[in-house]
Amino acid sequence: MPGAGDGRREDGPELIRFQDVTKRFGELTVLDDLCFSVYPRKHVTLIGPSGSGKTTILRLLMTLVKPDEGTITVDGEHLTHEERHGKLVPAGEKHVREVRKKIGMVFQQFNLFPNMKVLRNVTEAPVHVLGLSKDEAEARARDLIELVGLTEHIDKYPTQLSGGQQQRVAIARALAMRPKVLLLDEVTSALDPELVAGVLDVLRDVAHSTEITMLCVTHEMSFARDISDCVMMFDKGRIVEAAPPEQLFGDPRHQRTRDFLRSVQ
Repeated sequence: MPGAGDGRREDGPELIRFQDVTKRFGELTVLDDLCFSVYPRKHVTLIGPSGSGKTTILRLLMTLVKPDEGTITVDGEHLTHEERHGKLVPAGEKHVREVRKKIGMVFQQFNLFPNMKVLRNVTEAPVHVLGLSKDEAEARARDLIELVGLTEHIDKYPTQLSGGQQQRVAIARALAMRPKVLLLDEVTSALDPELVAGVLDVLRDVAHSTEITMLCVTHEMSFARDISDCVMMFDKGRIVEAAPPEQLFGDPRHQRTRDFLRSVQ
């Protein structure tokens, strides 16, 4: 199955590669021998019914769960395995931590530190995980807080912000780690409907004004159409169809995709 660059050589080496990945929970197979690639600077969106395996892909990349079979590489390095004496073996925690630094994620829930103001929420990880100086982390954070439109709220605590504003802080916090890929897991699902558009507008700005790679799970089809280089339709742990958004939304080739799009549009 082609990835976000449709396999074109000019896209460079794959940034993410799932090779024959299977994930089971008990007797339920959530991902079934999955293969796909994401290329640098591309935006890939995963769509499909609930329970089709989309969020499990993001959880595997965050090492919140481990694959039962197959391998995952990030920027040319194995994520949950490492080579020893010419063989692939389960990776140690140090290896996993180093590879995972290349990945940022924005969750459905904001998960901000309630006892820290906006600025410190964004600077905490760059200082303690990346080893940035306080001044460097704050300069980076202020730029990102401006990017997400929250400069006037920089000295507020999360409880003083709306849900949409908290999610924008979470986006800035993820970007502050300078990840090579940003994972987005239904980032508007916990928001009141009137707050959704503002968060999606911020993500559109990020997609169009930066070179960050994105892997996004969403039910917001207009957002997927706007920001994606490739949209992948999932069902029962497999990719049903993968295509540029104008093709997948305008002229889907598979009946399962057509049925799903009719149900959500």
